[in-house]
Amino acid sequence: MTMKRTDFLIILASLFIFHGLGAQTLNQEQVVVPKGYELVDSVIYRPVATVDTTLVGKDVFMLMPSRDMGDVTGVTINQTDAVRDAMRRQVEDNGSRTLGGYRIRIFFDNKQTARVESEETLKRFESMFHDVVAYRTYANPYFKVTVGDFRTRSEAMKHLERIKREFPSAFVVKENIEFPVVDKDNAYVTDTVKVLRPKVVEL
Repeated sequence: MTMKRTDFLIILASLFIFHGLGAQTLNQEQVVVPKGYELVDSVIYRPVATVDTTLVGKDVFMLMPSRDMGDVTGVTINQTDAVRDAMRRQVEDNGSRTLGGYRIRIFFDNKQTARVESEETLKRFESMFHDVVAYRTYANPYFKVTVGDFRTRSEAMKHLERIKREFPSAFVVKENIEFPVVDKDNAYVTDTVKVLRPKVVEL
């Protein structure tokens, strides 16, 4: 099936329209769909803010030019120890925070051998997928092995496809996740948008 130029322009335009609406959830009833077209989900990649790794572990007072540090053109900082301690506590507290997201469950069982099997599953996964973090937990009476820290379901589904090749029973679960590590060389996240496209006619 060859796509006409007008069809391509409609799809492209709708992509920008729906992506520009941000976090709004659209459905078939909210959008006028031309005859012969349909709304489908499409995965897009959008850039995220890059992180300057040279700033890790530093606060604003360490970065400001200071006369106390020998910089004659700098500023003099007058502050109590309580200010620096408060900032340090804020950084430490935020470092342990979690956010709502998605993970992939690859093991879930409560039989007598579940403890050993969960340990073996964790080791097997870590030996095969070095780029995805794994967690082994116990919530009475179940041992669980869950992997990944994904901010969106579409991001989790992308990884699920390759993980299921080795762990066929794997499935996506909604959980609190750790803040994902930002890779400055691959600074993007996946998201799902609605796209208008011509209906596919099955012969």
